[in-house]
Amino acid sequence: MKKSLFVVAAFVLFAFTKCKKAEGVACTDGDRNVIASAAEIASVNNYITNAMLTGYTQHSSGFFFKVVTPGTTAPGLCSKISVAYTGKLTNGNTFDQSTNASFTLGGTIEGWRKGIPQVGKGGRVNLIIPPTLGYGAQEVRDRNAVVIIPSNSILVFDVTINDVQ
Repeated sequence: MKKSLFVVAAFVLFAFTKCKKAEGVACTDGDRNVIASAAEIASVNNYITNAMLTGYTQHSSGFFFKVVTPGTTAPGLCSKISVAYTGKLTNGNTFDQSTNASFTLGGTIEGWRKGIPQVGKGGRVNLIIPPTLGYGAQEVRDRNAVVIIPSNSILVFDVTINDVQ
């Protein structure tokens, strides 16, 4: 429980810090043009095949998504979103979850920046995010310095968008 709270706090702080840097700059929905490598995409495909997952679509940037429930209003990068989510590693370990997290979409990892707009308010999406669109070579640690997301990890998210502002 404490680990999850720390990760959520770190995630929100990260989102706030990224948005703070953009203060005074026009908020745009510009694409960072980040694309996963062919090797990362192949690794995600292997995971999908081995886990016998179906119904996923590959985004041009290299993440995979499955719209479970379509929503109504798709968020832009400047939108504040409220979500319920679970984040897992491909081994099934949950590294983070929340029933009500709120932040600006543009302050999140690239896989969320591109994946969350695939659905809208009230929608639910499953995302499988290669490392380049997640945390890359950076390890994510909890407050006890325990690695909860190893470097170069594929991230698996189940996200419900509760609100878009």
